[in-house]
Amino acid sequence: MKKKGPASQFSQSKSFLLLKEASSARNHYRRRRCMPKRKKKSLGKKGKNKGECILVDRISELPDEILFSIVSLLPLKEAAATSVLSKRWQYVWTSTTTLNFDAKFEVHGNLWRFFQMKPELKDLETRRYVDWVNTVVEQHRGPAIERFRVCSSINSRFTSSIDKWIHYAMSKRVQILELVFRFDFVTPYTELYQFPHKLLGIKNDSTLKLKHKHSDIPSLHSCGYNVGFKFLKVLHFQYVDVTGEVLEYLLSNCQVLERLTVNSAMNLVKLRVVGPLIALKYLDIQWCAVLESIEILDATNLVSFIYQGGAINLLLSNVPLLVEVSISEDLVASFYREGHYYFKSIELPFSQLSSCLSQLAVLMLDIEGAMYNENHVFPVLANLKHLELIVTANNRGALCHLNSFMKASPCLRRLVLKLGFSSLKGAGKKERVGKCPHPNLKVAEIVGYRAEICVAEHVMYLIKNAIALEKLVIDPVRRWEYPSELYPSEKDRGVKQVKEEVEARDHAMQQLKGKVASTIEFVCL
Repeated sequence: MKKKGPASQFSQSKSFLLLKEASSARNHYRRRRCMPKRKKKSLGKKGKNKGECILVDRISELPDEILFSIVSLLPLKEAAATSVLSKRWQYVWTSTTTLNFDAKFEVHGNLWRFFQMKPELKDLETRRYVDWVNTVVEQHRGPAIERFRVCSSINSRFTSSIDKWIHYAMSKRVQILELVFRFDFVTPYTELYQFPHKLLGIKNDSTLKLKHKHSDIPSLHSCGYNVGFKFLKVLHFQYVDVTGEVLEYLLSNCQVLERLTVNSAMNLVKLRVVGPLIALKYLDIQWCAVLESIEILDATNLVSFIYQGGAINLLLSNVPLLVEVSISEDLVASFYREGHYYFKSIELPFSQLSSCLSQLAVLMLDIEGAMYNENHVFPVLANLKHLELIVTANNRGALCHLNSFMKASPCLRRLVLKLGFSSLKGAGKKERVGKCPHPNLKVAEIVGYRAEICVAEHVMYLIKNAIALEKLVIDPVRRWEYPSELYPSEKDRGVKQVKEEVEARDHAMQQLKGKVASTIEFVCL
């Protein structure tokens, strides 16, 4: 079987859809036109079989702007490969507006396997990655960049290169800046890359704290270091050493910044998002180990807030557009007799979100292992349409919690239950809950399904009480426990876990499906 050339690969890409609108080329990369040898202006019947084929490259005749748009839709390495098509294409890719340097670890399968490699091999792969980014940045000729994304396992050893990448991206008026670094949990956190203060026009973090303490946060203009921050719309930090003062500084000065994601910033202690002038719509803070508090006040543009990590002081006030919230907090300490124990608190997120619960349309809560308190009065979630819960299926109170959420959410239309399991003895003591007919729930999804009695009880509860249920989805894979890049394949997950998933699918199809009414669509993934 012949290998397909670059032109054929390019024609199969999604970006080729643009060519249908921009030219008369239909499903081929090049159009053929047959013309007679002698009478070039005539296409009579006699000349049809005597003509010779002339390849006419219609794509290369398109304006530069269209070619740049097409190449920008391709993965970076494929975009660079178009340089061999012709002289016309040799430098087109260097004007791409998307620089997505994603180390997909194709040779090793995924990041999980990459971390299992020998140190010298990981170092070699990382250096190759850095060289690749440096080379592309040096060759890039475009006047502007829409997206600049770095995704690899690199740290402070490559600070000089990373600083240059950020400076280059900002000088090109980048709109989306993503520094998504990976960590092998062996390298000390002190080797995290530190976001360069010099890009903000300040000498160090202590200088920023001093300015912040005695006056308003300085602007980029006042610092005299005007790079492309004013165009920034999306900012994503993962395993980047960035402080609350720096983040607050960016929020106040990036006037069109709509989305901020911070993951595993090990020196982030406090974060304040304050003021109606902040354009932020989406805030995502996850696994910042020493984080103590988040304060969100008068953030009148905020639509979505995600928090995952340790229990913190969370204050929200005057967030009129906030409709989507996800909270996953670690265990809370509680004193009992002469000692203390730890547990998940369901009252804590309700208390933290008290000012906006009535307006939420989407709510995601991690209550795995939470103790059920029959004296706790659930607030009414009057506008809630979509609910996701991470629960311990065999924990006492699990069904009671579900029953309480159903009662508190009269407008609920979609429910996702992500099931975990406790190894503690007695955790699965049978519980009884009353009927709670729900008139609006249409879709229920059970993720992490297992062939366990406690799981079947959850499913049967939903079937009996969701009187308008239209679709039931069963998914045995507990994929929410891992980031998508880390979640191991079947081979890496191990025989035991894969066997449980197979048994769960068989149980769902053989034992559960027959109990579901024919009017309900049953899907087993």
